[in-house]
Amino acid sequence: MIRILTDSACDILPAEAQQLGVTVIPLNVTLEDGTVLRDGIDMTPSEYYTHLVACRKLPTTSQPSPEQFERLYLDAAAAGDEVLGIFLSDALSGTGQCARLAADLANVDNVVFVNTENVCLGQSLLVRLAVQLRDAGKTITQIAADLEKAKQHLHLVAAVDDLKYLRKGGRLSAAAAVAGGMLGIKPILAVMEGKVALAGKARGLPGVYVALFKKIDEMGGIHPGYTPLLGYTVNHRELQPLLTYLQDNLHLDAPLVRQIGCVIGTHTGPGAFGIAFFDKELTLE
Repeated sequence: MIRILTDSACDILPAEAQQLGVTVIPLNVTLEDGTVLRDGIDMTPSEYYTHLVACRKLPTTSQPSPEQFERLYLDAAAAGDEVLGIFLSDALSGTGQCARLAADLANVDNVVFVNTENVCLGQSLLVRLAVQLRDAGKTITQIAADLEKAKQHLHLVAAVDDLKYLRKGGRLSAAAAVAGGMLGIKPILAVMEGKVALAGKARGLPGVYVALFKKIDEMGGIHPGYTPLLGYTVNHRELQPLLTYLQDNLHLDAPLVRQIGCVIGTHTGPGAFGIAFFDKELTLE
């Protein structure tokens, strides 16, 4: 059997992970009073965003311990199973490196790794694709090869209300934060080469939607054979223009919609929303 392992930056909550047959290792969020939350387990995203707004000091996020991974690898090896590890971008976190270190410590050879070079909604799409490929009967080597190919056609583009969270968390340069933080301007972000980058700016929410529509087109359009994923932090109603555009203008089936979790939300802040999709050039055998 192939066990699919990922981390909570993909924002697949425990109930859905069980449905998909995926194991999610929680990343950690440390609040200003020292309380450590397991992402996706100890507090709902909505509860967390209420807390985040009131924080004087930005909470910190951290990767899991190698021991958590090591136990899973050894358990899988004892059962004769293989493990496919699909983690957030190595350029954004040491989680993938930690997972690989744990495989060395456990001295196992039943684990294959994929660096998604993405995060959040994009990472989630790769995990979901892996589930489809596993259920279709592909081997772990075939699945990993398909994911490596698919991630070259994977795009994540989002709007944030305020870049201060990304700047404080060190996920965006101060220069980019200043450039995107002018009064009345809403920044458009994208994941490029595994990192979060400022991809554009728009004035007000109407301008944000137009900018997102243009980015989707510039990035190669949405592949109709792979369901896109929309995400929001606080207000799901902000996704309605995107939903309308996808279904009425592009004539696509209804996308998946999920709430962005605590770890990613710490860096985007409340008021973020976006879309991840595979472009039309993706072809898998």
